[in-house]
Amino acid sequence: MSEVKKSAPGGGRGGGWTRFVTARPRLTLLVALVLTALAVLAGGGVADRMGSGGWEDPAAESTHATRALERQFPGSQPNVLLLVDAGGAGTAGGAAPVDAPAVAAEARRLAERLDAEPGVEGVGSYWSTGSPALRSEDGRQAVIAARIPGEEKDAAAVLDRIAPSYRGTHGPVEVSLGGGLAVRHEMQTVIQEDLLRAELIALPVTLVLLVMVFGSAVAALLPLGVGIVAILGTNAVLRGITEFTDVSVFAQNLTTALGLGLAIDYALFVVRRYREELAAGADTHTAVRTTLRTAGRTVLFSALTVAVSLAAMLVFPQYFLRSFAYAGIAVVLLAATAALTLLPAALVLLGDRVNALDLRRLLRRGRAPRKEGTGEGWGRAAALVMRRAPVFAVVTTAGLVLLGLPFLGVKFGTADDRQLPVTASSRVVQDQLRDGFPGSPGGGITVLAEGAATPAQYADYRERISALDGVVRAEGPVTAGGGTAYFTVVPDGETVGAGAQRVVGELRTAEAPFATSVTGPAAVLVDSKDAIAERLPWAAGIIVLVTLLLVFLLTGSVVVPVQAVLLNALSLTAMFGAVVWVFQEGHLAGFLGFTSTGDIETTLPVLMFCVAFGLSMDYGVFLLSRIKEEYDATGDHERSVRFGLRRTGGLITAAAVILAVVMVAIGTSRVTNTKMLGLGVALAVLMDAMVVRSLLVPSVMKLTGRLTWWAPGPLRRFHDRFGISESDAYNPEPTPGVEEVSEKRRAVTPARS
Repeated sequence: MSEVKKSAPGGGRGGGWTRFVTARPRLTLLVALVLTALAVLAGGGVADRMGSGGWEDPAAESTHATRALERQFPGSQPNVLLLVDAGGAGTAGGAAPVDAPAVAAEARRLAERLDAEPGVEGVGSYWSTGSPALRSEDGRQAVIAARIPGEEKDAAAVLDRIAPSYRGTHGPVEVSLGGGLAVRHEMQTVIQEDLLRAELIALPVTLVLLVMVFGSAVAALLPLGVGIVAILGTNAVLRGITEFTDVSVFAQNLTTALGLGLAIDYALFVVRRYREELAAGADTHTAVRTTLRTAGRTVLFSALTVAVSLAAMLVFPQYFLRSFAYAGIAVVLLAATAALTLLPAALVLLGDRVNALDLRRLLRRGRAPRKEGTGEGWGRAAALVMRRAPVFAVVTTAGLVLLGLPFLGVKFGTADDRQLPVTASSRVVQDQLRDGFPGSPGGGITVLAEGAATPAQYADYRERISALDGVVRAEGPVTAGGGTAYFTVVPDGETVGAGAQRVVGELRTAEAPFATSVTGPAAVLVDSKDAIAERLPWAAGIIVLVTLLLVFLLTGSVVVPVQAVLLNALSLTAMFGAVVWVFQEGHLAGFLGFTSTGDIETTLPVLMFCVAFGLSMDYGVFLLSRIKEEYDATGDHERSVRFGLRRTGGLITAAAVILAVVMVAIGTSRVTNTKMLGLGVALAVLMDAMVVRSLLVPSVMKLTGRLTWWAPGPLRRFHDRFGISESDAYNPEPTPGVEEVSEKRRAVTPARS
């Protein structure tokens, strides 16, 4: 036997918080307005302080080698390339256009100017070195290479200062700017522009959808207000974090998406419950108190589950992933805080005016108004699914697994200039370098040699690495004082392809009379993959264990948490399959406007898993909380499942559609990784709400029956003491006109196992 948990209005756990929030609603809103204004000031210019890199492991061998080379051989790590185009310059004796006297003289003059620029070092060029890797195969283009050292934002400032005086026509040549720094800087600019456009798309569309969901224009504005507060607050938090560590500019996309999406989720849940209580006859203050003790607890609980999923990214060393954890945790907690403080205060002031300006009346003239939140269609659908539970469970599971099969062929790579649209100026330069030059200026493999060695030992080592499979040629050594040198290795094929990665492994195991460390794009990719593989079990373990614990605290069952983890993971299969089929294999590349590189950036699947899993748990908590509430009151398992879907099916679907709209707006970005994140998570959210929550959850719960709620005695007693439940708001009075609510609130408490 188990008793229904009871609490008087305003009493029980959380009663003090409820009274605090609702006692002075005007003061609460005024304080929130002041804090939001301060957040706007504090968060201003946050994007300018963010970086566009962060894919490398700071403790990796490649990072050590890169830093050492930057210090001692700045010319070996160029991040700015001036592509000098001689066009059809005439030359005597059939020489290449870039060797024409006028072209060579102008190029040397540009190189000298560049070398004299403050903040620029390691300038070299085809005209000073004669390296064939710095001249195009047709002889019409050649490269001046340089390095701008320092932190990314400082280097970008130097680039902004010098770029206008070099880009364009100089006598007989045309100069364009490329290189890693130019690519990252342009990517940052494009992301900021795309984010603004996404917000301009998402906000009005979201408002229209909210009006359609609530009917009331007043109610529709409340979730949007909560989302805006969460976004502005998170920008201020990120601005503070940039004072202590690097933060990726990509994280701002997550801030917008989750800020709007989760705030709308939480506000939908709170406002819907509040309107249910009003419809049940409660006065304003009682309805708000009941809403906070029930839906409010679920919102807080849901926020914790999402935050934990995002916090798992903190175990990875790449600041790209850690940045999403910073942004995600901040926006989730701020969205929940706003939903549990500002929203109740606004509801107290509005009272039943929350239903004002019901625009749906224009569409239902002559028809009786639909009862708030009854969800008869969802109840009938749940009953149908449970009648054919084995069929729905097997077919749905098989379908999701089938959609995920393309992910078995995933190939991991690294982000490069092809993330940008084909018209981006730095992308144009990199395309010309990739297609027209025999080597890859600044993009090969570099071996750092540390330790005293003789010229003969250096020569012997160069011969040995030149003979490795997949190596086109090895150049060097370039030496410096203190027994330090480096070799440049040109691999066959793509700069970061499978062959280049294999060469990295062979170089790291090759015998040498000195200490060696390998860097370059392929080496960075190898180290990044190793770092993710090493820490992935820890991240997954954190997510799974904490999710199991939190869902147990919500339900008191040891079966439901296992179901939740497995079904949530299954809901992500379509997303991962689509990522490979669309972005790796290039299907729909023309329609979506991106360039497929034949691989997926290594960190993206980790990021998408953490975000999508957290959002799936968000919807799962909403559904399970209402199922558990009914089961506590009636002990009828099947009725509880139907009740849960009746009360939350439409809510979850509406929230998922709205969040998908926001993510699709993010997915309109011209940067491929951002497009992949937005569209992939949108697909995962829709699959979770419309397939997993609607079909798989009720069919699986039907198959497990009353065993669903089983827990050993000690764990059940632990849950009775520390668990969280929406059924704290007990009211023996029936609710006129709403059958399920009436039955839920019966004074009789049946036995349950």
